[in-house]
Amino acid sequence: MNLLKVPTSNSADEVLLARQNALFAPLLSMLFLLLMSLALVGCGASNDASEEGDGEVVIGLTDAEGDFATYTVDVLSLTLTKANGAVVETLPLSTRVDFAQYTELTEFLTAATVPNGAYVKASMVLDYRNADIRVENAAGDAVQVSNIVGADGMALEEIEVTVNLDGRNKLIVAPGLPSHITLDFDLKASNTVSFDDMGIPTQVVEPFLLADVALEQAKLHRLRGPLARVDVDGNRFSVILRPFHHRIDNDRQNHFGQLEVVINDTTLFDISGETYEGQTGLVALDAQPAFTATIVMGDLKFNPRRFEAREVYTGASVPGGDLDVVTGNVIARSGDVLTVKGATLVRAGGSVIFNDEITINLGDMTTVKRQLSMGNEYSISDVSVGQRVRVFGVLTNDIATELEMDAGVSNQGRVMMRLTTLRGTVVGVVGIPGIALPFIMDLQGIDGRNIGLFDFSGTGDVVDNGSDNDSDPASYEINVATLDVSGFTEGTPIKVRGFVRSFGQVTMGQITMGQITTAASSDFDARTVVDISALKAVMVISWDPASNTAVESISAESVRLDLSGVGRLHQVARSRVVVDLLNETSAPSITSNNDTGEGLYWVAQAGSHQLHTTFASFTADLDARLNAGALVKHVLASGQYDNASVTIMADFVSVLVE
Repeated sequence: MNLLKVPTSNSADEVLLARQNALFAPLLSMLFLLLMSLALVGCGASNDASEEGDGEVVIGLTDAEGDFATYTVDVLSLTLTKANGAVVETLPLSTRVDFAQYTELTEFLTAATVPNGAYVKASMVLDYRNADIRVENAAGDAVQVSNIVGADGMALEEIEVTVNLDGRNKLIVAPGLPSHITLDFDLKASNTVSFDDMGIPTQVVEPFLLADVALEQAKLHRLRGPLARVDVDGNRFSVILRPFHHRIDNDRQNHFGQLEVVINDTTLFDISGETYEGQTGLVALDAQPAFTATIVMGDLKFNPRRFEAREVYTGASVPGGDLDVVTGNVIARSGDVLTVKGATLVRAGGSVIFNDEITINLGDMTTVKRQLSMGNEYSISDVSVGQRVRVFGVLTNDIATELEMDAGVSNQGRVMMRLTTLRGTVVGVVGIPGIALPFIMDLQGIDGRNIGLFDFSGTGDVVDNGSDNDSDPASYEINVATLDVSGFTEGTPIKVRGFVRSFGQVTMGQITMGQITTAASSDFDARTVVDISALKAVMVISWDPASNTAVESISAESVRLDLSGVGRLHQVARSRVVVDLLNETSAPSITSNNDTGEGLYWVAQAGSHQLHTTFASFTADLDARLNAGALVKHVLASGQYDNASVTIMADFVSVLVE
């Protein structure tokens, strides 16, 4: 993976994200901001590709996790620069993009035919003049940002952001050699947001573009566009790329290229509300008219390269058709009325609106389905608080502050319950052989939303004494079914993906075996449980003022830090779960993550950034600067973190000195 920080036309030394949020939100924001403001590493090919003829490069767009509810700007161009200086435009049309959508997936942007050769740079031009950017305030509400400026403090209009693909990390396009690059316009690294005393936000933008040539950061991919052709015998079909929300019926030209999709026996199809699986679905797809609107969720695989579909949506199941569509999380339910937060509204006809909160009315005519399920056994009672949903209906009140939707209209209104992501820590695990029991967690957030936004009233049943059993986020019960959670211990930070249990049906019946008594039901059905402590961590420490004692000791193998005089930053974070280094029993250390000491290690001073590819050369450079009187302002490192030794084994380090 090649992630290289390159100063833009509005260059500044460093960017810190100062979010005035709940207790840990500013810390988390700054942690991830610093992480992505520089670069990472990847593998490439040689420079020997033929310069004759054309090849194809598939370009995807993704983003790291962030705090923006929406980050919609116009992308005016996307260019690749060859080693000989030639510039190739790969984006045929300017397009409006909400970068905040892409934290969990990669969107196919274009399949461009470009001249063969080695490419050493990618650039995007972004237009902020009609931007719709909203960021959460301390209460968790999305506030629109109207004051957007560059690093120079001037109102931002157009800006170019660039990433270099140096050395062995060049993008090679050659006949018969599949080429792919994923671009990450890192919101954390690119933006500083601060709120004044009146709660009005100001945003400073200094964009950073990251590039993954080797696809080391695999994510679910999404493909959107009109259906081109279906090959039932070959178990495949093709889609003309129309990324984001470009209108399909107005322009069916092959501007963005075309991708082939392979299916398997488990591929699920949702065709205008009817569900199919495997080749049966492909046959049903073959019966659809040409240019039918299509969305495919799947995986980009190699040897050979192919895009393999998990889910296929077509016709009336695609937003932008005859019904209005809302996507967001249910934060409250009263009777058959839902309150959906963080809602993206796609109007019938294709226009897209972001509104932080929408009221949705369900009814007897509302049909309910669940992502990744063939069943039709679901009803409106299954839609509960916390659940991520996609709702098809008719907007009955279009006042921006009071949006309301009727999802019970005739037999067309429908709800798709989508995979929902929980974050928190393990409270306890009970294991009794032969009995499926809940896994308990302290729930901190749902799909990036602060847990304090959710009203769990009505989620539980009412017991004999008249009290209820509503879900308790501090003791949230996860049905792990056959998932092995035996290795999880109390306090382990986790991320859980799955579906919320039915509304009003959470029960607290007890099972007693020997001395163990525990709840027999759960709040959430898990599909996956991830131990976040095993994920890559970010260590960030700042000193205010810059310190001449920040480095306690330094060698070719290790840097040991002294936390005396630290500023606001002194944390390690894994996927938004924070460890305060001031609470640790020893000072933190940074070592290389492998025997060779290879990685990306930066020293920044006076606007200049020196890159080292070995830990030893990095520490030698840093030691020389410190001996010459340099002061350490902040340190950022990413890699595997060992709690016991308070050590991060880093493949990436950035040190800012003055």
